[in-house]
Amino acid sequence: MNSTKRPLLKTALIVGLVCVLSTAYAQNAVLKQKIQSTLDSICVAGKYPGLSVAIVLPDNTEIAFASGLADSVKHLPMKTDARMMQGSVGKTYVSAIAMQLIKEGKFSLDDKVSKYLDHYAWFSRLPNAPDITIKMLMQHTSGIMRYEFKEAFTKDLTNNPAKVWKPEELLAYVLDEKPAFKAGQGWEYADTNYIVLAMIIEQVTGKAYYDLLNERILRPNHLTETLPSNKRVLKGLVQGYAGKNNDFGHQSEVMAANGEFIINPQFEWTGGGIYSTTRDLAKWGKMLYEGKAFDPTMLPVMEDGVPARMLGRNTNYGLGVIIRQSADYGISYGHSGFFPGYMTEMCYFPKYKMCFAIQTNSSDNRSFKGSPLKALMDIVKVTVDNTPAK
Repeated sequence: MNSTKRPLLKTALIVGLVCVLSTAYAQNAVLKQKIQSTLDSICVAGKYPGLSVAIVLPDNTEIAFASGLADSVKHLPMKTDARMMQGSVGKTYVSAIAMQLIKEGKFSLDDKVSKYLDHYAWFSRLPNAPDITIKMLMQHTSGIMRYEFKEAFTKDLTNNPAKVWKPEELLAYVLDEKPAFKAGQGWEYADTNYIVLAMIIEQVTGKAYYDLLNERILRPNHLTETLPSNKRVLKGLVQGYAGKNNDFGHQSEVMAANGEFIINPQFEWTGGGIYSTTRDLAKWGKMLYEGKAFDPTMLPVMEDGVPARMLGRNTNYGLGVIIRQSADYGISYGHSGFFPGYMTEMCYFPKYKMCFAIQTNSSDNRSFKGSPLKALMDIVKVTVDNTPAK
């Protein structure tokens, strides 16, 4: 090559690279602007106190947004580093640990629960006790019903806010109950299933669940903004609104002026038991459903679902995962979450290799319009529509 042409070629390459980067930056800026505008509109029209959204793009770029208020009395703005309760989304971490243990040979999906727990005096009183398998627990096909919405439990929880709950004390609320259906022959969502599952996990590992969570999931995946909700004061948690006269504490604000929960969130344990930033939640979803939380050959096992019509049309439930079909965006994997004062949705769309998470600091669905899932799908639409095809 003529030496006089080399500087010209180098200059042309630099100019071309700058143009490409400038275009990408401009497209990213437009995308962020449209997402923020959409979120602001949803927050106002839906009458949410506050909303937080995070998205992990195909290249693992993380973008986060917030709208509304973290505290509607003190008029504190919602920020992207706000932590909120995940509710039942916490089951995804339990499921991931269980999948790791299955791969390690600690137990199998077809093992009867009685193999591990029949030495407890209360075990025979658990609905369908002799017939339940670990898979049935993870898939909510055991026939065991919910303890968490029983009037006797919510009354005891409200009247004893300082009580630290043991798993067997939670199970006591469903002992001797008639099963919802024969084991394996129906579907009914119940935190109780994951309480029983975690008792098995702790027994076969000899470790406390939250220690396993930290060792196996949070620390190796650098989820530093994901924490156990195992006490009444949770650092960084924003105020939540459960609505007046709700069953969990009977007050709208879920935290007192001193930052202490009016009930003890520790009770939730492996039915949820996690609070985090929305950004950390979206990171977790992308890792999980791209096979980075356990042996990826086991993903099809986790994502093999049964009909869960209570969760909506075209919806199945796998092993700690809600599987939805969308005409516009294809299949998604994720989970919904409720905890008094907070609601959460997390969805991963393999067609786009993107994970979306949304959280609100209200569970008073009588006060807001729409739903967090609909809000999330509106964010999915604006993101997909404004992301250039590769």
